[in-house]
Amino acid sequence: MTSRGVRWSLLLFLLLPLLAIGAYADSINLGTAGSYAVLAGSTVTNTGPSVLNGNLGVSPGSAVTGFPPGMVNGMINKANGAAQAQSDLTAAYIQAAGLASTGTLTGQDLGGKVLTPGVYFFASSAQLTGTLTLNAQGNPNALFVFQIGSALTTASNSAVIFTNGLVDKNVFWQVGSSATLGTGTAFAGNILALTSITMNTGAGISCGSALARNGAVTLDNNVIGGGCGGGGGGGMTVPEPGTISLMGSGLIILAGIARRKLCI
Repeated sequence: MTSRGVRWSLLLFLLLPLLAIGAYADSINLGTAGSYAVLAGSTVTNTGPSVLNGNLGVSPGSAVTGFPPGMVNGMINKANGAAQAQSDLTAAYIQAAGLASTGTLTGQDLGGKVLTPGVYFFASSAQLTGTLTLNAQGNPNALFVFQIGSALTTASNSAVIFTNGLVDKNVFWQVGSSATLGTGTAFAGNILALTSITMNTGAGISCGSALARNGAVTLDNNVIGGGCGGGGGGGMTVPEPGTISLMGSGLIILAGIARRKLCI
């Protein structure tokens, strides 16, 4: 390879991480749905002293039962009051489904896996039995997206844990039908389900939300949200303007270097 080719290869190597950050850093935007711990299309039904750290909403339906004894540390919005949140959820769902996958896990159980930031694709259903570890690699804005063709199911006492950074608010589960969290599951991330979400006894979402577009959300002594360090429901961290400007400046500088080198 010529010296010019070596320089060009080095430039591409330096550019790729920046391009990857730009592609995924703000790719999922929950909009007003980000303030909801629970959002459903038809009904929300609760049994026992569930605690929702964020808003509760139903739209276009209006049925909410079980509060109290359930507690909502936020607002309860029904029908038109949650219509915008449902619209924003639909947009976020489409965005998540449309991302290019970085890995295919079809037919594999998530239990026992250690995954780094990326977009993981399941052609059909996804199962979690045991513990899934998400390694943020020290990046507080790391993004994990799981694209699931049909159902998401967790076994009893399963868990999602993190290493090298707490990024659970940047975890999104795009579910093509319904999600069911087994008894005692310690889950994390925002579930964006096309149909319904069922949380069995004692299952919880430490930082994230249970957002269903068309069907019901069923709760049973669950705690959702509040584990992000800032309260509220789900949502992802968007880079500060300074970070985006720095990224853009870096790209411009590297492009200028490339032009000068190629002219030598």
